[in-house]
Amino acid sequence: MSNLFPDSSLDNGIQMLLQPTLLSIAGSDPSGGAGIQADLKTMTSIGIYGAAAITCLTIQNSRGVQDVMSLSAEFIQKQIQAVLVDHNVTHIKVGMTGNAEIIDCLVKILDPFDGEIIYDPVLASTTGEPLLKPAALFSLKDRLLPVVSYLTPNIPELQLLSNNTIASTTDALNSASSLLRKHPALKAIVVKGGHLKDSHPYISDFLVQQGGIITESKRKRLHNPNLHGTGCTYSSALASYLYLGNDMVSAFNMACRYMNTIIQAGSDKSASCSRNNGPLLHFLT
Repeated sequence: MSNLFPDSSLDNGIQMLLQPTLLSIAGSDPSGGAGIQADLKTMTSIGIYGAAAITCLTIQNSRGVQDVMSLSAEFIQKQIQAVLVDHNVTHIKVGMTGNAEIIDCLVKILDPFDGEIIYDPVLASTTGEPLLKPAALFSLKDRLLPVVSYLTPNIPELQLLSNNTIASTTDALNSASSLLRKHPALKAIVVKGGHLKDSHPYISDFLVQQGGIITESKRKRLHNPNLHGTGCTYSSALASYLYLGNDMVSAFNMACRYMNTIIQAGSDKSASCSRNNGPLLHFLT
């Protein structure tokens, strides 16, 4: 995946390899648990190079989101272009988009991008605060989804994107399949089962591919009160393993194992005084 620099005439005469970059386009979390911060921590712990373009600034911590300030589309575009002209970006992970103006800006950049795009549709925080303007949902469905390669929604997000009520695993898988039929550029959707059957001792995530191919990852449900940034971390892990050249099924299984490891490792530790909904501890992986 690495290429030689176009100009290899370095002072020491050694040719350097151009390291591929995974670019995250997402919101910023000052507490370090979610958004850009979680993305970069995930990428670093897996062992890849991550860059970041910020869409929105937030005031948030384990207690919830207190305020959001969306950056201008022009400023976001300049951030992204600064990375694209200077790095060998092979994959892009998209998180919080904020509003329709930002979505329209991203579509103009992502549509001609020839690498893979992994989209985590951040529509609300873990504690329920909306993170996307309601008027922007149409732009998200109509313009952004058609240019995405992989989608990693939780169950509430999948409900909104598919316009379906989801009360069971079958509902979730059917909703994912309907989105895949509607958007042929989508290679697969990860259906995360954390919101289904909360009392069940096991949890299953599914990789739903075009053509109805479904891969299940079933594991014991872990009890950890500190899960702030789980969605961002999961999506970034999938993007990281795809970046490393794994096929989609292998990348999915590796991302599931990564999440299991990080949740289990931090079950008796917390970085938050509230000791509830604190951030995942990426350094424990």
